[in-house]
Order: sequence, then C-alpha cells, then structure tokens
Amino acid sequence: MSTVIYWFRNDLRLLDNPAFTQACQAGTRLLPVYCHDPAGDTVTPWGFARTGAHRRHFLAATLADLAAQLTARGSTLLELDGRPQEVLSALAQRLGATRIVCEYIAAPEEQAEAAALRAAGLNVDTVWQSSLLDPSDLPFTTNRLPDMFTTFRNAVEKAAVLPPAVVPIPAVIPALPDLQEPVRIRSVLAPVEADARSAFPYQSSACAGGATAALAHLDQYFNGQLAHTYKQTRNGLIGLDYSSKFSPWLASGALSARSAYAALKEFEAEQGANDSTYWLWFELLWRDYFRFLHLKYGRKLYRANGLADPDLAAPTHHPAMFARWCRGATGEAIVDAGMRELAATGYLSNRLRQIVASYLIHDLGGDWRAGAAWFEAQLVDYDVTSNQGNWLYLAGRGTDPRGGRRFNPQKQAQDYDADGAYRALWSA
Repeated sequence: MSTVIYWFRNDLRLLDNPAFTQACQAGTRLLPVYCHDPAGDTVTPWGFARTGAHRRHFLAATLADLAAQLTARGSTLLELDGRPQEVLSALAQRLGATRIVCEYIAAPEEQAEAAALRAAGLNVDTVWQSSLLDPSDLPFTTNRLPDMFTTFRNAVEKAAVLPPAVVPIPAVIPALPDLQEPVRIRSVLAPVEADARSAFPYQSSACAGGATAALAHLDQYFNGQLAHTYKQTRNGLIGLDYSSKFSPWLASGALSARSAYAALKEFEAEQGANDSTYWLWFELLWRDYFRFLHLKYGRKLYRANGLADPDLAAPTHHPAMFARWCRGATGEAIVDAGMRELAATGYLSNRLRQIVASYLIHDLGGDWRAGAAWFEAQLVDYDVTSNQGNWLYLAGRGTDPRGGRRFNPQKQAQDYDADGAYRALWSA
C-alpha cells in the first residue's frame, strides 16, 4: 500500500484545495499533517517575537476547525512540532512514505523548506493554488509580468482571463496509515481577552478561524447589500461591515480566493453588478499581483532595497522611535490610534495600514523591514506576499511607479476621521 503525506501549509481547508484533492488520488493511504515550525518562536532582529498572541490564537482555531472537518470524514490532522524538513522526513521514514504533496508558496523561506525535503530524498509535489487566477492562464509568462499593477490588470481584463472553477471537497479521503501511536491533541491556548472595539473580533464565533466561519461569513456578506456599497465604505475605520473582512480567512487558506469570487459572481447574477462589486474583483487581483511578483522576483523582494537600485542607501532603524511607533506613542493621533488597535486586536483597516506604514517610513525615517516584521507578528490576516509587496510599494522599493507613497497623516485624519470618532475610540 502506498502512503502519501499531505502537508498543510497556508491552505487550511478542504473545499477548493486542488493539492489536497491530488493527494487523495495519489495513494491508498493518506496522512494529513501540519507542522508548527519553531521559527515562529524566534526573536526578530528588531527585538520582538516573530509570531504574536493574536496570530497564534487565530491559527489554533483554524487548525481545530480543519481537524474537525477531517475527523468527520474518517481522517485526522497530525500536528507536529519542529522544522518541516526534520519532522516530515522522520515521519516519512517511519511510515515508509516517499511522497509529500503540498501547496506551492513562492516566498523564499517556504521554497527552502520544500527544497530541504527534496534534498533528503523525498518526492515533494507542490501545487500552485493560492491565487485567484492560474499563472498559466495569464496573457504573459510570470517572468514577463508587468512591473505596474495597472498594466497587469488591463492585460488580464482585455484577455478576459477568468479563475478556474471551485474544486469540491473530495468525496472520499483515503484511510489513515497505521501510526502505531495515538495522534496527540494539542493543548488549547489560553484565550486572548477580546476588545469590544475590535473591527474583527476573532474571539467571536462569527469571526473565528477556520473554514466553517469563513463560509458562513461569505454567505452573510453576500446575503444583503454590503457588496453593493463596498467601494463607498471600504475606507472605514470602525466596525465589522465597512469592508469585506475576507482577508483573515484568505491568509490562513481557510477560504480560497476562488470561493470568494464564485460567491461574488453569484451575487452579481442575482443582484446586479456595480462599481463596488467590481472593486472586490479589483482587490483580489491586487492580491494575485503580489503573488505573481514573487514568481518573477523571488528573493530580490527581501533585500533591504527590494527592487530599487542596490546602491540606494539602506533604510535606517531607530530602536527608541520604532518602539514608540509600535506602542502608539508617536504623538500623531491617527497613527497612535491605529497602532493601539493593531496591538489590542490583531487587526487594522487597510486605510490605517497605509497611514501608519507611511508614517514610519517617510515621517520617522524608519526601516520598512522592521515595520513589515511588526505587521507579521501582529496581524491575524498576515500574508507573506501581500505584506512584503505592500511595504515595498510604500517604501518606494517595489513596483510603485511614483517611487513610494507618503500619506499626510493630518489630511488622512480629516478625510477619514473628520469627527474624531476613531481617534477617540483608541485614545487609550
């Protein structure tokens, strides 16, 4: 009997998971596995833990939901502690398995993990599945990807490129191999205290990690008229409904971009399309663009200067100033309010993300890499490609044709918090 290991990474779902479906067809035995890499416990060069409490708790809920789905279908989720190249190699040897199937992630660390497993003699089949559009359907190869998003979007729309259909949950999941020992159930993390001001209260059942809550939220979002007003409300700062809030589930892979798109098209077919529903497609394309940039540039996106001139002066880190930014103690009210919300809840609106990032880079003269690392530690919707792409863009070291974006914090406050309600809400 052939045994296949399925390695869950940032695709923590069964619906629309082509890699998992492929694994179910590849052997007579299948063992689903998730690795808790100790790299997440390390301290960054900037002096804080790489993964904070909010991210840990949202991940724990997501994994619990995935495990429940697998158990209901006669399988299980084996959670291992250790570096993937070590624990998966040892597991494969114990089971007599030679094949691992997983999703393809274009970021450098994730690429190195798969390469290390192959170097250990294992067959690792990686399947690209995290984007809305398939790279092979684009009107250009990824190494010729336009360096401007607008050029990319126009070409995609002119060619009428559409996403592949949603892949259903496999009707049958192969039986488990004989593990010869019980699957260890990970202890539940102590709850993080919920903050009633949160725009994404992940401690609630409606915003919990996992595909169950993700699909319920998708139904709820498209059940009313929120999608028809999205473009007008998307720059809001307070509450759940000003934006779609798909991003936490997209980031963990509990929800696929293609499932979100399918729900959007169903809504448009029943309720009609407008500028707001188009904008949801537009932002899913931005998410794709950052993924495709990783296919084109890879490690270059992780240099201090990113895609900019290598001779450009490296960004400067100012520890005391950076610490005040993280605490929300810069003295700039809109920035401080945003940083307090982020630390208290693990979430921040897209508008505030741009404001606080711009302030660190352009007003404080700080190192964009430290800011990107702080977002990585805090955000429940941290996504490696989008986080890196957005910070590079704002810093003028990515693909922004303007060479960087500075947002005037006073003007931003006047435009998006004219009555001061947000600043008052997060004044402490």
